[in-house]
Amino acid sequence: MNITKDIVYVGVNDRQIDLFEGQYRVPNGMAYNSYVILDEKVAVMDTADVRFTDEWLGNVEAALNGRTPDYLIVQHMEPDHSASIGAFAAKYPAATVVGNAKTFTMINNFFRGGMACPRLEVKNGGTLSLGAHELQFVFAPMVHWPEVMVTYDKHDKVLFSADGFGKFGALDAREDWADEAARYYIGIVGKYGMQVQNLLKAAAGLDIRTICPLHGPVLNDNLGYYLDLYNKWSSYTPEFDGVLVAYTSVYGHTKEAALLLADKLRAQGTRAEVRDLARCDMADAVSLAFRMSKLVLATTTYNADIYPFMRTFIEHLTERNFQNRTVALIENGSWAPMAAKVMTGLLEKSKNLTFVEGVKIMSSLSQENLAQLDALAGALK
Repeated sequence: MNITKDIVYVGVNDRQIDLFEGQYRVPNGMAYNSYVILDEKVAVMDTADVRFTDEWLGNVEAALNGRTPDYLIVQHMEPDHSASIGAFAAKYPAATVVGNAKTFTMINNFFRGGMACPRLEVKNGGTLSLGAHELQFVFAPMVHWPEVMVTYDKHDKVLFSADGFGKFGALDAREDWADEAARYYIGIVGKYGMQVQNLLKAAAGLDIRTICPLHGPVLNDNLGYYLDLYNKWSSYTPEFDGVLVAYTSVYGHTKEAALLLADKLRAQGTRAEVRDLARCDMADAVSLAFRMSKLVLATTTYNADIYPFMRTFIEHLTERNFQNRTVALIENGSWAPMAAKVMTGLLEKSKNLTFVEGVKIMSSLSQENLAQLDALAGALK
């Protein structure tokens, strides 16, 4: 697949994987993207997961059409992109591996046997000429590993964006880009919003016409749409005005309250999404919490604490710097309600949260609770 006249896609689709990074469900697989730039000198951009080394090398060889690569540019050392470096170096021993100082530290750590290959260490803002194509390297530390850098091709106005602008799903998957890109970004990169903001500022000075990420489709139309979403996600700005009602329930009474609140919200014209944290995809619920402007947490007191799935959910939020949201709490405690206190304590790590008055249920919904749910729906309008 040609991206431009000189840039060829040589990545692979992974339809075998069920959990990405051992935790994220990927029913439509993953793509491990790699690219070849054909010029007076030839550069290969990143490699592929070790399970696809042979397929990837075959794709590279086909794109080369008898030529020999001069460079392998390593933007990110996570093994889904770097595990085939050793095989590449063995097949093309004269090719120079290009990276920064942290890249080569990680190469030494991952490939303990060592690799006898030429190396070129680049600096932030440094360039590499392939002929007509001049590549500029922009360091992007902690987006989402410390060695990450992105590469800008000045000739074709292409940004090779490493894991930035990536998404779950193989390239042949038919699905909405934003939903799976948000689940990917918020789950994996969400903690590092400030670092992504720094990268977006650096990218703003570049004339970008195409974005080539390491996961997901190449982006070359309506780039403002993707840049705007990344700006919102990385600045912790809500994408939607609406409410996520996330709940856990043991015998159904807390569930009843959560669903009733959602119905009241929708009846007044407020967007409402509901997730049962014991049964839903946790990454999807976390993503929704970051995309929506308001959050309701409904759970039971459990062993003088909160129900485990709710604790896990809140910890996922705070780990990713959840902030700038309106929050309400619904607790159920048949004899000694503690859930609201525990949830409030867990959320102390989050900045700029506005709490509205919640609801305390004693076993089952009372008439007073029904009136409180009416009031809560109104406060979340």
